[in-house]
Parts: sequence; structure tokens; C-alpha cells
Amino acid sequence: MASIGHVLIGAAASKAYRTGQKTRWPPVAAAVLWSGLSLLPDIDVIGFPLGVRYADEWGHRGATHSLVFALGVAAVVGLVARAMRAPAWRTALIAAVVVASHSLLDTMTDGGLGCALLWPFSNERFFAPWRPIPVAPIGPAFISMRGLRIAVTEVIAMSPFLIYTLWPRRRRA
Repeated sequence: MASIGHVLIGAAASKAYRTGQKTRWPPVAAAVLWSGLSLLPDIDVIGFPLGVRYADEWGHRGATHSLVFALGVAAVVGLVARAMRAPAWRTALIAAVVVASHSLLDTMTDGGLGCALLWPFSNERFFAPWRPIPVAPIGPAFISMRGLRIAVTEVIAMSPFLIYTLWPRRRRA
């Protein structure tokens, strides 16, 4: 999946998190932070130049795409939220959903090796039974007509998240 969908999930989560409470972060900064969390599982691509193969445990869509990784990130985010006097449980729960959404969306792509959702208990890679999302080319190959088509497809598919994120909030009386 191209990163557009993951960014839109993070931006929508940012708006959902801010709804009904005061936050310290301006909306754009919050959207960037939550989108960063949504993209975090792809940190595994730093392994490519280090010789980590795609299919390895720590390769692309391996350990960092697991539900255990999402829960670990959520625990850290919850601790940071507590230290910042923010609602720790609510923040951790939304962080878990945002990080796990990355892996679940990646299982819906039509390429790659699947995601190691159950790591460290199993290294098996999984795909969803329904795979409507075209896999995006990695690296410079994304800047091509195929990459553009996939990006447009992804924006259309994820448009409900974009609309929700950009829809003006009602002002309280």
C-alpha cells in the first residue's frame, strides 16, 4: 500500500482524538504525529540497505507489522501521554488502533509476502481474504504512471477518512 492511506488514517485519528477534549497540539501538528504513528511499521525498510531480506523476521512486513508491535508502541505512547498529563488509556487505545491499522491494511494488498501479524509467536505471513488494494512500487519506482495510478486509487478508496479529517467541526454553543 502506498503511504497515502496510512497518512489519512493517522490524520483521521488525530481529529477523533481531539474531538471533545482540549489538546496541546495544533491540529496540523497532531495530524503529523498521528500519521507518523500510522507509518511507523514501515520503519523496517531501513533493513534493506543493511542486508535484511524482505522475507526475514525483521524484513519488510515482518515483526514491525505484528499486533504485538502495535501493542508495544501503544504502551509507550500511553506512558508518554501520562507523563504529559494527557488521557493515557484513551491515547494508548487510539495509538494501538492506528498502528495495527497499518498492518491490517497491508494484508489487503495484492502483492508482497503478507504481514507477520502473530510475530513473535509465529513468523507466518498473512493476507486478508479480500485484497482490493494494489501494492505500490517501493522507492523511486513509485514515481511512475503505475505509482500515480495506485496513489489515485488509494486516495479514492480512503476518501471517507480524508473527508472526515477535512470536514469542519461543529462549534459548541
